[in-house]
Amino acid sequence: MAKNNNNDKMSREERGRMGGEATSQNHGSDFYQEIGRKGGEATSNNHDQDFYQEIGRKGGEATAESHDSEFYQEIGKKGGESTSESHDKNFYQEIGRKGGEATSENHDRSFYEEIGEKGGNARNNNNK
Repeated sequence: MAKNNNNDKMSREERGRMGGEATSQNHGSDFYQEIGRKGGEATSNNHDQDFYQEIGRKGGEATAESHDSEFYQEIGKKGGESTSESHDKNFYQEIGRKGGEATSENHDRSFYEEIGEKGGNARNNNNK
């Protein structure tokens, strides 16, 4: 047991650990889901989009530092499989249409000529 130098009382850390253990023995998953939901709502009420972008950026950087390309390939594969199990052809047509529209708003004709040329070259190289 971690001791504080104040009359052998428990440290704050030890009291917190013991309280957490007691709470986990007295409550089920519904309790934790509810306090998580309430905490998420409170956080969203107190922070703006910039906050979430910043924590997302930091999380992405930390993940990138500790994982290699195989990790990303594996989670991409799992995500794709999971998505394909829960969505139909119309879903993919719709996201393709939206992606095409967004891309066309951000790129000019030369972009499409360049990617067309790269695609053609790749196809020719694969057929050799």
